[in-house]
Amino acid sequence: QVQLVESGGGLVQAGGSLRLSCVASGRTFSRYAIGWFRQAPGKEREGVSHISNSGYSTYYADAVKGRFTISRDNAKNTVYLQINSLKPEDTAVYYCAAGNRYYSGNKYDTWSRASEYAYWGQGTQVTVSS
Repeated sequence: QVQLVESGGGLVQAGGSLRLSCVASGRTFSRYAIGWFRQAPGKEREGVSHISNSGYSTYYADAVKGRFTISRDNAKNTVYLQINSLKPEDTAVYYCAAGNRYYSGNKYDTWSRASEYAYWGQGTQVTVSS
């Protein structure tokens, strides 16, 4: 079992940056792929990025490509989401989730499905002011 804790959210002005962290417990972290999701008020949860267990493969939703960067440090049991050029529409609760599926390409309708991930963190709030 894996427990995930997100941090790094906050209130920032448009154009600013944040780095979110997802720290996992357990010795099997390197076996899991990690997805970042977000949910804005009144909207469905959406996938924004995914990283394979090794970190070799990374995928992004079109809405965040070029602004978000996902990375991981398996020695620290941590996955990061660097968010640059923040926009008001990025305001949401951001969640990380762990799963053990491998995806061979950036097919958004596969890695972005919440059902593909077995373990979830509690979320961290990101608020972007205009």
